[in-house]
Amino acid sequence: MIVYLPGILIPFLFGDRGGAVSYKFLMIWSWTFSQLNRIIYKIEGREHIVKGKAYIYVSNHTSYLDLPGIAMTIPTQFRPLAKKELKKIPVFGWIAQAACVIVDRSSNESRRKSMDHLKEILVKGISILIFPEGTQNRTASRLQPFYDGAFRIAIETGQPILPMVVLNAGKLMPPNSFHIEPGTIKILIGSEIQTNGLDLKETSALKEKVYHAMDQLILNNS
Repeated sequence: MIVYLPGILIPFLFGDRGGAVSYKFLMIWSWTFSQLNRIIYKIEGREHIVKGKAYIYVSNHTSYLDLPGIAMTIPTQFRPLAKKELKKIPVFGWIAQAACVIVDRSSNESRRKSMDHLKEILVKGISILIFPEGTQNRTASRLQPFYDGAFRIAIETGQPILPMVVLNAGKLMPPNSFHIEPGTIKILIGSEIQTNGLDLKETSALKEKVYHAMDQLILNNS
């Protein structure tokens, strides 16, 4: 990470065009990280991604190993919504500060500003990534309940949602652990879910639809 750090951080200083370069380096780092830790990421469903189209990617979240795989899955630059605690991780915290939209989950004002920032990013044609569960899943359930944020943004901007799920990452690196086991992680990309013409009153229905799509992806591949 330290070797690739200049290539990740410096281009961000030049705005969104520089961000595209930064994400190339982030993809290279993710691949290197996976090789050094003997982790194989198997990605299925890439045909559902239309290159050059901005999406609201939503994914489950079970481990810190989710993000390297997602970085190798999404073909263009994107902006994840990340909790402020990530900034405390040595070295990676600098990358999170530059590449992510940081939110303080304990502050309503911070949540509002982060949502507004994500909308601005979508207007520029850049995809965003949100973990609708809000935090890593430490339960026995396939998915935790979803928050509304991703689905309100989707309705307000009319941007399509692209659901994805990450399988087995939590077993190789459990939440709150920095011990990594070698193994295989599978990333599955579902079909695009349109949001054009929806009203905010339909937020719950959209959230349920995406939850069901992601739950089925997990269930069908467990």
